[in-house]
Amino acid sequence: MHSIGIIGGTGYTGKKLIQFLSLHPFIKDFQIYARNSTGVNLHEVFPDLDGYTDNLKIKDINNISCEHDLYFITLSLGKALEFVPGLIDDGKYVVDLGGDYRLDFEELYIQWYKYTHTSSYLLNEKVYGLADYPSTSYEDKKLIANPGCYPTAILLSLLPLLPELADKILSVNCVAYSGTSGAGKSSRADLLLSEMYGNVKAYNINQHKHEPEILQQLYKNGFHSPFSFIPHLLPAARGIYTTSSIHLSEDIEMEEINAVYKNVYQKAPFVRLRNNPPELQWVIDTNFCDINISISGKVLIITATIDNLIKGAAGQAIQNMNKLFGWNETTGLLKPADVSASAGNKELRNASIHS
Repeated sequence: MHSIGIIGGTGYTGKKLIQFLSLHPFIKDFQIYARNSTGVNLHEVFPDLDGYTDNLKIKDINNISCEHDLYFITLSLGKALEFVPGLIDDGKYVVDLGGDYRLDFEELYIQWYKYTHTSSYLLNEKVYGLADYPSTSYEDKKLIANPGCYPTAILLSLLPLLPELADKILSVNCVAYSGTSGAGKSSRADLLLSEMYGNVKAYNINQHKHEPEILQQLYKNGFHSPFSFIPHLLPAARGIYTTSSIHLSEDIEMEEINAVYKNVYQKAPFVRLRNNPPELQWVIDTNFCDINISISGKVLIITATIDNLIKGAAGQAIQNMNKLFGWNETTGLLKPADVSASAGNKELRNASIHS
């Protein structure tokens, strides 16, 4: 049984972590640390979580206890740097859900995030925790950089192609959509219901902070072609939907692509290969990533969807914790209705992916 600390646990992601940890069979207790809610009962911040905990009071983020085995950090950019080095020095495990340790190079961090990295020596000691991808290794690791929401959906879509097809890819274009909760809990006028209802808009074109994270992982796996990433906001609270267009130098057979994806994700309980383009509503409030592939001549279209707060944040963080400690990766993440869906995933993998 393990004890968990959540640093900055009063936002949307923190709430999901609390829900998962409350029902996790191998977690004996957890504590929340925050800046502006010290001494407040957790159910006052999240009234709907009343009953998940017994009058748990939020503690001061400046007085974090060292009694926990693992710490989840859900802070805004640059803030995790204040805590991670000390926790690692104390021999603790850390899963950082922010962007402070996702990139491998300090120069990229400064260029894209406009911060000075005060513990850049840890960038090469972390594991980039794309939990569903089979090459992700946790051996002798203390620090896990939890992937961003857009990168999770896009990388799970594209990485299986690269070992065999990297040299045949002429270009990749990713058009992606996010619910407004991806911007966090702080109030912003442009995210008000009155502004977003019935509306869709592109944002941060050529400057979204997830782009270097995506490219870093693609480059490390042999990708060397032109790439574009265009994020949009949806008039919805939750979800990520991505459409990746891959242009090839030659035709490819559907059977070949089927075999590649079935092989890569045969042991990935949270990746579902769909016969038709997935819908956002199929994955909301789950840790699943649904993927569909369509081929026409030299063009592949891959659609993928996830819940940004779960698979794109808290759910994948729990999955990373499970794998780090050697537990079944689905522990604490599957509801009864999801168990049958995960079991049926074998049938989905054995079905053809319609072109």
